[in-house]
Amino acid sequence: MPKRDYYEVLGVPRTATPEEIKSAYRKLARQFHPDLNKDNPKAAEEKFKEISEAYEVLADEDKRRRYDQLGFAGVESDFGPGGFTWQNFHHTSDLQDIFGGGGAELFQEFFGRMGGSGLFDVLFGGTMGPRRSSGTRVRDIEVSLTVTLADLVHGVEKEIEIVRVDSCEACQGTGADRGVALETCSECGGSGQVQRTSQRGFTRLVSITECPRCQGRGQRILRPCETCGGTGRRRVPRRLRIRIPAGLEEGTVLRVAGEGEGGPGGRRGDLYVRVLIDPGGPFVRDGRHIHSEITVDLATAVLGGEVAIPTLGGKAILTIPAGTQPEATLRLRGEGLPGPHGEPRGDHLVTVHVRIPQNLSSAQKDLLRQALGESSEATGSRTRSGLFGRRKP
Repeated sequence: MPKRDYYEVLGVPRTATPEEIKSAYRKLARQFHPDLNKDNPKAAEEKFKEISEAYEVLADEDKRRRYDQLGFAGVESDFGPGGFTWQNFHHTSDLQDIFGGGGAELFQEFFGRMGGSGLFDVLFGGTMGPRRSSGTRVRDIEVSLTVTLADLVHGVEKEIEIVRVDSCEACQGTGADRGVALETCSECGGSGQVQRTSQRGFTRLVSITECPRCQGRGQRILRPCETCGGTGRRRVPRRLRIRIPAGLEEGTVLRVAGEGEGGPGGRRGDLYVRVLIDPGGPFVRDGRHIHSEITVDLATAVLGGEVAIPTLGGKAILTIPAGTQPEATLRLRGEGLPGPHGEPRGDHLVTVHVRIPQNLSSAQKDLLRQALGESSEATGSRTRSGLFGRRKP
């Protein structure tokens, strides 16, 4: 069954505030407590997991931003290959508020039936076996890339250069000389983690954190690597070609998997490219349409004609119909941008300004009146002002 939109799962609008999202989650978490749904506890378990996954994403500012821009693809790297698990849930304090006291005992029984360790075992009094920390976590990189509106007509490839942190090749990322000058950490016994237990009412809380002595490596460096100074990492430049799809909206973030910073075991974060549009140039974007302006002389506006104008594809001839009024909008069909999902190109809309001549001689004024079908006497008896300003009596 396809996944549902996270906002739909929690029953909140896309404009919901963090407080509204938390309130919706608390209400649903109480509603779908499996032990309060005896008729179909399995369905309640699945529902509870679904709302918790949605809350994990929408309650986190960065995850929510990526989800809003890229959908599920924007957050899939935050979960494992099998999707969301309780190990990915980072809002235990919110569940403590909801299911403290007797609720904790009910949920301990519930997750015991699921056979799950992890979040609720730790929160409600279980234990978690030693889990080796990676020591150095992989990190994502975010950069900006500026394109022009013309680039978005057919899409374009752009080359960028990033500087990222990779594992040191000399020590294979261990930070130790030749990768072997290590000893087991005496603080954590090689697990990379330290465990502390505290009691809160009837609830026993077990906190497992990264070992401060070895920074989660489980081993201590006896002799640092000369190449990286014992960090196990080096900053290296890298050039990449990024494909910008046609019709992309400004601010869209593209994810390039596996091009972020490196970590132990060959793991690597992702690169996120935020696409910006060059504000220069004669065009203004309005969805798939673009707007520009031209100025023509009075004769062209009155009699009609053709003018060359810049378009996204270069130059084009725009026909000015006879009698074109100032500030009229003319349309070049199909000369705009395509939609981001393959929609046909929009139009190029051109606003026409008319240049009104100034400082005309008396002879020129008479010729103009004759051309417009008006006599001096008729004009003088009917009006004192008009298109060419106030006339003397």
